[in-house]
Amino acid sequence: MQIPSGEFGAYIFDCDGTLADTMPLHYRAWQRVVSGLGGSFPEDLFYALGGRSTEEIFAVLRDRQGLVIPDIVQATQLKERYFMELLPEVQPIGAVVDIARQSQGRLPLAVASGGPRSNVLPTLAAIGVEALFPVVVCVEDYARAKPYPDPFLEAARQLGVAASACLVFEDSPLGLQAAEAAGMQWVFVPRT
Repeated sequence: MQIPSGEFGAYIFDCDGTLADTMPLHYRAWQRVVSGLGGSFPEDLFYALGGRSTEEIFAVLRDRQGLVIPDIVQATQLKERYFMELLPEVQPIGAVVDIARQSQGRLPLAVASGGPRSNVLPTLAAIGVEALFPVVVCVEDYARAKPYPDPFLEAARQLGVAASACLVFEDSPLGLQAAEAAGMQWVFVPRT
């Protein structure tokens, strides 16, 4: 990871794939629910869709592969339940968590996630970092998901820091687009 030079007023972190190595767990949950619907979900497609909501991913699978989803709400809930069953296996992404720990008390810190609060808060707790983040922005807190800037702008607003003074840590192309749209510099976190 390359951190841009200069002074920043706050750090904003994505959760899945940035602070927590949840992407393999999400993929396993996706495989289980999609196979139960009689379909398949190639791993390269899963990672290409990183940063998209569960509903958007189901729409892509329906449109590209003809996956029949009788009830998208029920399928979404099932996928999230499968993920929560796997959550005890989650590991932190050490280099990113170290940056957050070293910055605590020195800079305001926030999480801005595309996930629901019911997933994000337990994930932060599972990797032992929930106390680092007084601001946690989740999908329930904004109107437009990444690549729109809304999640990051809401985090900056809650932190009381100008968007241009924030540095975003993010692992997905959609998240990086959202950071740029918010006028924020960013650090790309490569997939573990």
